[in-house]
Amino acid sequence: MSTTGRDQAPAPSPSDLAAALDGAAFVRLVSDATGAALSATGLLARALAADDTPFQASVVAPFADPDRTTEADVTVSLGAGGHGADHTLSATPAATAFAIARELGAGDPVLALAGTVAGGDADGTVADAAERAGVERRPGLAVPVADIADGLAHSTLLSGPFSGDAEAARAALAELDLPADPTDDDRRRVASLVALAVTEDAPERATEAVARGLHPYVGGPFETVGGYADVLDAVAREAPGTGIALALGHEGVRESALSAWQTHAARVHSAVADATTGRYDGLFVARGDEMPVGTVARLVADFHAPEPVTLVVTDGEAAARATDGRDVAATMRAATDAVGGETVGRGDRARARFDVPTSELIEAFREAV
Repeated sequence: MSTTGRDQAPAPSPSDLAAALDGAAFVRLVSDATGAALSATGLLARALAADDTPFQASVVAPFADPDRTTEADVTVSLGAGGHGADHTLSATPAATAFAIARELGAGDPVLALAGTVAGGDADGTVADAAERAGVERRPGLAVPVADIADGLAHSTLLSGPFSGDAEAARAALAELDLPADPTDDDRRRVASLVALAVTEDAPERATEAVARGLHPYVGGPFETVGGYADVLDAVAREAPGTGIALALGHEGVRESALSAWQTHAARVHSAVADATTGRYDGLFVARGDEMPVGTVARLVADFHAPEPVTLVVTDGEAAARATDGRDVAATMRAATDAVGGETVGRGDRARARFDVPTSELIEAFREAV
C-alpha cells in the first residue's frame, strides 16, 4: 500500500482553525519527525496552554501509527504525514501554525522562524514578525553553540570537507587566527571560508543552499535561530520526547537536545562520506548501511548530487529529493507501488519503506523518474 497524504482534507484558514481549537475541550497534536513540524507543534501547544486548553502532543516517525488512546475533540497533524487527522498543516506548517497561534493571542516568532528555516527557508512574514520583536541578524554561521568549530563540524545545514570532523573544522578555522571573542569581521571571514569550501566542486545549487547556514538571526535558546532550527530537526528524528519538551519551551533540555543534535550529525555526515554512489540520466543514487535517510538525502541533493533527483537507499528504507521542482513524491509512489512498498511525502521530498532488495527499489525508481 502506498500513500502520500494526497487524500487529506484541505487545511482550513488560520482563523477557522483557531476558532476550532479555541472551542475544543481536548486537542491532539501529531507532528511529523521534522524540525518544521515540531516547531509548528510547539507553537500550537503553547497557544493552547496559554488558553488553558488541554492537549496531547507527540512526534510520529514515518510510517508509524500515532497514539490514539485518548479521545480528542480536534486532532491536528503537523507535516505531510496526515495521520488521519481532522486538520493537516503540511505545506508550510511552522508559518501556518504561527498565524493560528497569533489568532489565539500567542505565537513565539523565534520558534516560528526556526521552524521555517528548518523547512527550507525563512518565511518573510515570520521573519518580519521576529524582526519587529527585536531579533537581528549577524555575520557568521547558523550554529547552535558558541564553539564555532563544534558548530561547523556538526551542522546539518551544510556539507563540506569539515562535516562530521571537529579536528578538520578546527584546522580550517586555525588558518583565520580567530580571537577568543570574534568580531563581526571575524565572523564574515568564517562565513567566506565556509561558503567557498562547501561550494567548490559542488553542484550550482549549493550556492543557494549554503545561505541557510550563513548570516543567521540571533535569538532563542541557542546561539542562533538557524542553529535552533538544526537542533529541532535533529531531536525530532533522534529524540522525539526531548523534541516535544524543547518545542514547548521547557527548561533543562538544552544539553540533551544538543547531544541529540551531535549524534544525528555524526550519523548523517558519516553516511554521506561512506555512501556508494551511482549517476544516471537525471538521477543520483547514494546507498549505504543504516542511516538517517531523510537528512542524508537533503544534504546529498543540495551539496553533492550532479543530477536534479537524489535517491538515498538503505536496507528497507529510502528517501528522495528533487531540486528542479518535479513531484518526486509521485515518482517514489510509483516505485513503491511496483515493489509492494509504502510512500509518504509531498512535492519535492518523499520517504519509502519496502521489503525487497535495495537494487529492486532503485530499478523501480529509475523507471519511474
